[in-house]
Amino acid sequence: MQQKEPPKFLYWLDKFEEGAVTILLGAMTVVVFLQVFFRFVIKGSLPWSEELARYLMVWAVFIGASIGAKEGAHIGVEAFVAFLPAKLRRVALVLAGAFSLLFCIIIAYLSFKVVGFLMKSGQLSPAMQIPIFWAYLAIPVGSILMAIRFVQATAAKLRNEGVV
Repeated sequence: MQQKEPPKFLYWLDKFEEGAVTILLGAMTVVVFLQVFFRFVIKGSLPWSEELARYLMVWAVFIGASIGAKEGAHIGVEAFVAFLPAKLRRVALVLAGAFSLLFCIIIAYLSFKVVGFLMKSGQLSPAMQIPIFWAYLAIPVGSILMAIRFVQATAAKLRNEGVV
């Protein structure tokens, strides 16, 4: 049986996630390097650098967690599942995927509420004076990406089990 090619959407999502994480981590590295250079060579500091590096890291972590969900890199009890009979193993895979999906949906919903509140409040970040919701927006965006990837990973595992 020939496997279907994944939808173009997932191809572009792969490219977006990998590119975004690469850019975010690269930018974070440059910002931290500049801060060290300014502090020790020029004897000054960049007051916004630590805050920017922190926000870049938060975005990289949440988008990177989506890549981890796709690749099955999140923590799991695989040793237990491997010893289950085939039918129970499929049930365990579906339940794990369903709970992961549910968790991501709940986190996305609640964090969108927080982002909405922060947008209305107009709160600014301390050093860069940008709207603080941009930092918090990483949580719902990352959660939605992870939800998509948990569905994709569960379907792939079930295909490998001969179910889908």
